[in-house]
This record gives sequence, structure tokens and C-alpha cells, in this order.
Amino acid sequence: MSIQELINNDIKKAMLAREVDKLAALRSVKSAVLLEASKDGRREVSDEVVLRIITKLVKQRRDSAQIYKEQNRKDLENDELEQLKHLEFYLPEQLSEDEVRLIIDKIIHDSEASSISDMGRVMGVATKELSGRADGKLIATLVREILK
Repeated sequence: MSIQELINNDIKKAMLAREVDKLAALRSVKSAVLLEASKDGRREVSDEVVLRIITKLVKQRRDSAQIYKEQNRKDLENDELEQLKHLEFYLPEQLSEDEVRLIIDKIIHDSEASSISDMGRVMGVATKELSGRADGKLIATLVREILK
């Protein structure tokens, strides 16, 4: 079963169970997926594209929750965090910082990168290899730290 089919089934279950936050989160994913599919005139998109969309929505929810926290809006912050929890379920398990560091070390060693000027080359490989399993901000921070 594809992720898109899983989300459609979970939308039905959330509607029956009257889970408002889960339903809102899943509908946002479905909307974004349908928008992406309509660009090419297809009905479905690959799981890789769906994961990229969910990752983007998770990042948006985190950023929004942070803004609401800074503005002292606990109610809106909690809504965003609740929806975030439902979206993260569909993402692959995130690697720890130490695991990401090991992979980046290997990439730097294999590509023979030695200075910060090689950061772009390392980031391209690292982003592709760690896609969906690590935050881009963490990857960039670690690459910069190691190449110093």
C-alpha cells in the first residue's frame, strides 16, 4: 500500500473517530499531494514525493509553533504541535546526530573534501543520502563544523 493510499484510509478513520487535529493534518497532506499530482496530470505521485511533501509540512508546522510560542499564543502552538505529531508518523525514523555525523564523515572522506569551499559538493551528496532521515539544517551545521 502506498503512502498516499494509507493517508486516504487514515482520513476516513479520523473522520469516523472525530479526530479533528489528525483530520486537519492529513487533509493538508492530501491537498498538497493532489496539487503536486495535478502539475503533471497524474492521479498519484511516488512515495518519495509524498515523503518530501510531508517533510515540508512538518517543517512548516515546527516553524509556526515556534512563532506562536514567541508570541505567547499557547492555543495555536498546541494546535500546530498536535498536527505535527500526526504528520511525523508517516516519516521514516530520524537518525540521531551521532549517526548523521558518522555518515557525513564518510562522505567527506570519500569525496576528499578538505575545506569549507567543498561544502556545496558535500551537501549535495549528504542531502541526497540522508533525504527524509535527517533535517537539512542539522546536515548543514555538521558539514560546516567538520570542514572548518
